[in-house]
Amino acid sequence: MGTSHNGTIQRLIATVVVAGSVLVVVGGTATLAEAKKQKLSGSITVAEAASDTEAFADIKTKFEKQNPGTTINLNPAASSALVAQILGGAPADVFASADLANMDKVVTAGKVKAAPQIYARNQIEIAVKPGNPKGVKSVTDLPSVGIVSLCGATVPCGVYAANILQRANVTIPESSVTRGADAKTTIAAVAQGDAQAAMVYVTDVKAAGSTVTGVQIPEDQNTIAVYPIAPIAGTRNGNLANAFIAYVLSPAGQKILAKHGFLRPNPLAP
Repeated sequence: MGTSHNGTIQRLIATVVVAGSVLVVVGGTATLAEAKKQKLSGSITVAEAASDTEAFADIKTKFEKQNPGTTINLNPAASSALVAQILGGAPADVFASADLANMDKVVTAGKVKAAPQIYARNQIEIAVKPGNPKGVKSVTDLPSVGIVSLCGATVPCGVYAANILQRANVTIPESSVTRGADAKTTIAAVAQGDAQAAMVYVTDVKAAGSTVTGVQIPEDQNTIAVYPIAPIAGTRNGNLANAFIAYVLSPAGQKILAKHGFLRPNPLAP
């Protein structure tokens, strides 16, 4: 990723550099997997990145079906907004972030119960109106298409988009930019006709279906979004929190994430 990241989380997760982007290698999951052997009950709240919405809804359904008597309450929002909620004392048992920087904030604040683990990766894609009436082919076309919807400047998808634009030496006039609170509201501006194009995650374009058309950004021009997950220190149901995380990291959870367009968490895995 374009910005440097030297926080606490990098002491907890090993990193390698591939094609100019920071990729994170998944650590062991045996301890979390042990949680599945215990009798699970009750409920937890999962503070999830907005781009996880569809995938985590699917995971929630499968998990609850396999574990009767459990309830997974999902709270999707921009990762930066979720951090503000968690640090402000809002109820949360698990935090699933769309970037390392926001996870690092809760780690540094002592709000994380165990070392974060990487559960997915993602990339940025251009979303345009159905059929691509403006003929957008790359980010270099964005300054001239009209209104472009970008995530908020401090929101992970906004940071990733800014990184891509900067490296491509592309500047979109601020008068042509509209900002969304998270990836979902950002792509909605295109689907609803309020913007000609947006820069969001590949997974958001996939979830939007026929309401938008996706224009891929070449991998060598793109940025890898790394998604860490961890239990929150204040959880009152640690067994269920750990079991949910274990499911997300399991082959079943990974299959669901892949179905929704996420990249596998470990780029070096076969």
